[in-house]
Amino acid sequence: MILEAAMLQIQPGLTAEFEASFTKASPLIASIEGYLGHELQHCLEDDHKYLLLVKWRALEDHTVGFRESAQYQEWKALLHRYYDPFPAVEHFTSVNLD
Repeated sequence: MILEAAMLQIQPGLTAEFEASFTKASPLIASIEGYLGHELQHCLEDDHKYLLLVKWRALEDHTVGFRESAQYQEWKALLHRYYDPFPAVEHFTSVNLD
């Protein structure tokens, strides 16, 4: 499993609108093959900051399957206008500590 993490900084005054748009956008990402789940966390210290975590079966499910899909174009149209600056997206895998 791959964990995608993106820190989202939302423009001031647009958090409620962003959350409504995110609700509309969520089924788009959920429809992609290899998608395993996602969550959006709201920062307690900074009202305009969110953490998006998405679980993927494999890295390519995100970087190719989602990013090259029609659903991603809709996702961009719904959400990208809220970001300032545009978020860096990173991918993580579990560390085996045994």
